[in-house]
Amino acid sequence: MPETLLAEAPWRKQLEAATPAGLKTFITFPETDLQLPTVLLVHGSLDRGASFSRSLMRLNGHAVITYDRRGYQGSRGMELANGFETHLEDLLAIAAAADRGAGVVAIGHSFGGVLVQAAALAEPTRFLAIGAFEPPMPWLGFHRSGGWSPLAEDPGDEAERFFRRMMGDHAWERMADGVKLDRRADGPALLTDLSAIRTLSFDATLLSVPVVYGTGVEKTAPHHLEAVEWLGTNVPRASVDKITEAGHGAHLSHPDAFARFISLVVASSSEGVHG
Repeated sequence: MPETLLAEAPWRKQLEAATPAGLKTFITFPETDLQLPTVLLVHGSLDRGASFSRSLMRLNGHAVITYDRRGYQGSRGMELANGFETHLEDLLAIAAAADRGAGVVAIGHSFGGVLVQAAALAEPTRFLAIGAFEPPMPWLGFHRSGGWSPLAEDPGDEAERFFRRMMGDHAWERMADGVKLDRRADGPALLTDLSAIRTLSFDATLLSVPVVYGTGVEKTAPHHLEAVEWLGTNVPRASVDKITEAGHGAHLSHPDAFARFISLVVASSSEGVHG
């Protein structure tokens, strides 16, 4: 067995022991990554860890951890999150065991970007750097037009409505019935996200680690672009990466550019607390 894989074995056991029971994780182990930071990716609402796979094929050298957040896809068997703090505790538990000696970089898409910021505020020495792609932070004053709509009583209906709003009616209609049912099954977890984001508030300007904020440009919602630009200006040690012609789902539609975004976050980690 190659020496690198032998070196990884204790780390794998450490990670498995720290991961909350029932949380589905996906781990990539390139053999050249022992001296490079571990990359931890956190997905957004009505999504799953595998949605990063197209970008991961374009990364080299890093151990990468993704996971299905509590209640989503492979983690549906878990008890649903009791508010934002439960998701935060899950993330911090994985991050604590993710360091293989070269530090951890955490990157989140959408709601996942809110989580990684909160994690870095809670435990700043845990992360070399973080990245957040279009994190919804309505308490900053940036909202989608029309404001909040009442949440559906049927979680599946809320999942369908959310998908149609984010991806378009055409994207929903062209999916097979089984795929639609699979998406609707994530409705209960989605409701926990949407309920949390409506009452959440924290001060991102207190972040002490390097942060790269990502956003689409022409095809993204104005409130996402405005929020990222504000964060890039007001958060210390922050920078902004813009993906032209991309919308909120840039990790799916523009995997090369999203992989570049991940790489920029990793590069900024050389300025991190451990570096």
